[in-house]
Amino acid sequence: MKSRFQMLPLEGIVSFKTGKLNSNAAKSDGVFPFFTCSQETYRTDTWSFDGEYVLLAGNNAAGIYPLKYFNGKFDAYQRTYAIRSVDQKTVLTRYVYYALRLQLELMKSISTGVATKFLTLTLLNQTQIPVPPLRTQRKITEIVSAYDDLIENNTRRIRILEEMAQMIYREWLVNFRFPGHENVKIVESEMGPIPKRWSASSVGRLADDARRSIDPSELDPETPYIGLEHMPRKSIALSDWGKAGQVQSTKLRFRRGEILFGKIRPYFHKVGIAPVDGVCSSDAIVIVPKKEEWSLLLLCCVSSKEFVDQATQTSQGTKMPRANWGVLTHYPIALPEDSVLSLFNDAISPMVDLIKNLVFRNRNLQTTRDILLPKLISGEVSVENLEVAATPA
Repeated sequence: MKSRFQMLPLEGIVSFKTGKLNSNAAKSDGVFPFFTCSQETYRTDTWSFDGEYVLLAGNNAAGIYPLKYFNGKFDAYQRTYAIRSVDQKTVLTRYVYYALRLQLELMKSISTGVATKFLTLTLLNQTQIPVPPLRTQRKITEIVSAYDDLIENNTRRIRILEEMAQMIYREWLVNFRFPGHENVKIVESEMGPIPKRWSASSVGRLADDARRSIDPSELDPETPYIGLEHMPRKSIALSDWGKAGQVQSTKLRFRRGEILFGKIRPYFHKVGIAPVDGVCSSDAIVIVPKKEEWSLLLLCCVSSKEFVDQATQTSQGTKMPRANWGVLTHYPIALPEDSVLSLFNDAISPMVDLIKNLVFRNRNLQTTRDILLPKLISGEVSVENLEVAATPA
């Protein structure tokens, strides 16, 4: 990239270390972050690094190398580089993170390998970044990190809202401790004991698998496209998507508010609510409620750990197991009487609406940050006369 600042190779200004762990070191309830070559950050019970680092994947099948910043105790996969400044008076570690974000396309083009792309230490040492004066680095870092901090705060709020929604769903509609349950008799049904005036139902009675196939050539290239790679684990907030013009094979249409369930390796727990109209991979199930008032009940059900566990246990295939919708349609649901369902929808709807709102806030913040970053690091936008770091509204 062109810059009015001095360009320096990474060799000599940063140190490179790699992790020692293999991928099976990941623990779902681990204490420390575990950085691998995946976009997702896992957990583990050990730590080998403590401090401020940039984490860069050393290999990736498509040459798309995850890049992350972390400060604290963590561990790393054996092909993940842990990078830090050798002298914080020359270059800040967090500034290196932002400068490297602008080099990811270059890294993709220069990496080696056929089936899997590799970033060798030789290539990384030769990679150059602009290095402005330390005062300028600090201001750039403060400005851009303000966006990242807001994005992280919004993401944290999303997690809290998701936990609250699942707690209410489980407490009211699974454990039957809904408001006024003390005065409702429990009766026998085909799915076991349920409250009186409730119905024994199933996922298949309440929802359909919408198979709206479409060829990408028939789509506007700007149509939002959600692949499994865009779907986060254990979060209904689908905040990332690509464009239909980037895909080749037949896709499935979905509409805003419908539920996408990743059926490949269902144990990855990729379930979310569509924030826009678009198309998705055929490796997802588009779940469409038969009645609008059942939408939130179904969303909470199919995104629950119990439903995903059932999808995993009944999946077909060994290397790439797939969830079987025909089997999952029989998953039992206790359908509440109208008054309880209405109370449930009134409780959950504001949470889901706020999650959708935060998704779009984060996308706007990310877009603004990504436009601003190259202008700051190239020196096109000067920060020299800024006395206080700008904080985005």
